[in-house]
Amino acid sequence: MSGTAEGSVKTTVSRPELPHYFWRDQSPARTRIRYITNHLKADFELSRLAIGPLGFDLEWRPNYRKGGRENRVALVQLAGFDTILLLQISAMSGMSKNSMNKFPLKLRELLGDPLRVKTGVSIQRDCQKLYRDWGVSTRNCVELALLARSVDNARWKGKYTSPLGLSRLLETYVGFSLAKGKVQRSNWELRLSSIQQDYAANDACAGYAIYTRLIALAGDMPDANPYYYSLSVVNGFVLDHLGISQWIPHNPHYDPGPPPPPKEPKERNETPRAPTSSTVSQGTASSGSSLQDGISISARQGPLLASVPVAPAVNSRAGAFRRIPRNRSTSTQRPQNHVNDPAQYSVTMRIQ
Repeated sequence: MSGTAEGSVKTTVSRPELPHYFWRDQSPARTRIRYITNHLKADFELSRLAIGPLGFDLEWRPNYRKGGRENRVALVQLAGFDTILLLQISAMSGMSKNSMNKFPLKLRELLGDPLRVKTGVSIQRDCQKLYRDWGVSTRNCVELALLARSVDNARWKGKYTSPLGLSRLLETYVGFSLAKGKVQRSNWELRLSSIQQDYAANDACAGYAIYTRLIALAGDMPDANPYYYSLSVVNGFVLDHLGISQWIPHNPHYDPGPPPPPKEPKERNETPRAPTSSTVSQGTASSGSSLQDGISISARQGPLLASVPVAPAVNSRAGAFRRIPRNRSTSTQRPQNHVNDPAQYSVTMRIQ
């Protein structure tokens, strides 16, 4: 499909308001939805699924504590041609004391099947989380953003791995937008309300609908290799769609278009700093020979601002000098008369 270049380049043109997607209106009339909370029903319904690709998504209870650990995946959503399954893993009781056995065996087998396509947005992240939480490997997963860039390069420009949201892809290829709201951040471990069920079904069905539109475009392209947009997460490792070799998202035929214009440098405010109490005055003392950085030698009698006995030789670095105690001779020679001894001079530091 051709069109104006979009993708990672932001534009100021507002997109038209589109109607919200609702699975009951967009799916075939015979589509059935099943909300499942036990193993036996899960295995039964999974065994009845028709052969074909599946829209795939996950939900989990949000953690409202900053820096807190994510909660485990609570809900797995699958959407096929005529069936939507909402499998609430958190509500299923394990068949043994091992909590991993709460995950239905048939669901584990289906997700690990390399012949069954699972498709969604940010699917690599979801599959990695599913493995961390439940030890489940998932094969043959299609990332919709990469698929769109591969088969509709004329429309999408920018970096190949730049994300494209589910709602944006749905608006582009199906003509509907996704309604979001507080339900997205609701508790997915409790008994699901009808609003939660519709929300979860919409996400999975939207992924399936986008995939069917895009894969039709791939049929007309000789270079649409599944390796460019498909992956697997096996034992925590990201592999190709067959789960054999390491996978890195790359498409040698993808044209990212011209690079974006460079950003204008920000103007820096060169505001002079106000003098602090430790700033040494650049002026000289009212009497005596001036030295560097406001340090002067004075022969005045009486108390000074800051007075320490020093040797007559001053280091070339500003303000550096060597102290000589009053009661210690500077050499092994016999002490001399100190009436005109320069060591009795002092250093005055004028402080602003």
